[in-house]
Amino acid sequence: MALHLSQRPRRNRKNEVIRSLVRENHVTVNDLIFPMFLNPGTNNQSEVGSMPGIYRLSLDLMLKEIESCMHLGIKAFDIFPNIPESQKDATATEGLRPDGLYPSALRAIKQRFPEAVIMTDVALDPYSSEGHDGLVRNGEIINDETVDLLAKMAVLQAEAGADIIGPSDMMDGRVGAIRTALDEAGFTHVSIMSYTAKYASAFYGPFRDALSSAPKHGDKKTYQMDPANGREALIEAALDEQEGADFLMVKPALSYLDVIAALHDYSALPIAAYNVSGEYAMVKAAAAKGWIDGDRVRDEILLSMKRAGASVILTYFAKEFAMSQK
Repeated sequence: MALHLSQRPRRNRKNEVIRSLVRENHVTVNDLIFPMFLNPGTNNQSEVGSMPGIYRLSLDLMLKEIESCMHLGIKAFDIFPNIPESQKDATATEGLRPDGLYPSALRAIKQRFPEAVIMTDVALDPYSSEGHDGLVRNGEIINDETVDLLAKMAVLQAEAGADIIGPSDMMDGRVGAIRTALDEAGFTHVSIMSYTAKYASAFYGPFRDALSSAPKHGDKKTYQMDPANGREALIEAALDEQEGADFLMVKPALSYLDVIAALHDYSALPIAAYNVSGEYAMVKAAAAKGWIDGDRVRDEILLSMKRAGASVILTYFAKEFAMSQK
């Protein structure tokens, strides 16, 4: 017996042409930032064991990789330095050295690819012998003195050519301090993508493997957010917006789609989602076992972030997604 229905939603799903016409969200390479890991030396490449297909690259090889990515349409890159343990100390001195590995590489990348958008990482953990994002004193993470160092680090990176500064440390007040320091140094054009809601997550393991940046003691729960909290992200968003952030980021993304949606509804600023290393590694591991279609799962995950409200997605899938669109 035929049903007498005034609405049949399946009519808008009956073939690919119609599905394409009514599709609400799309992910394109223009939405993506590709995080990359910088190695010291030359001709120095090492695969991250827990992130198949992702490599730590010395500057010469990174320049070639960026060129390859730009031919695919990827124009934005987030660079993270892999600092040797011998150069780390308790006060993250290496992060403030103008001729250090990181600023030297940033200058070279911008000189070679002035049209590329380069995002940088502002935190102490890549350079700290303690492995924490802030200064450590008697087992406590010191907020205000850390912020002073972060502001200096941001100016150094801007001088090296950074287009977007990414404070990933979660110290209170760091966005305002960085904005003031950048403006006073003449870098009013340099953007800040704040890690607004960065959670104390178990999904960061492969990233810490890539940079050997795990805390040497304790954890990061006194400064990164509690995964149980959603509304607290609105407090962080309000402060970052008042202090001069240009983007608000949620990290990780996949388990925090509700937070992405909440910030999208709360703020008119662009929302960024960081599709983190653990999310990437899970897909790769399951696909290697033949348990999932890795490409389809990748695309579905990225689409979920866009649907939740992210304008920008930082993802290790960027290059392979771009290749799949060719």
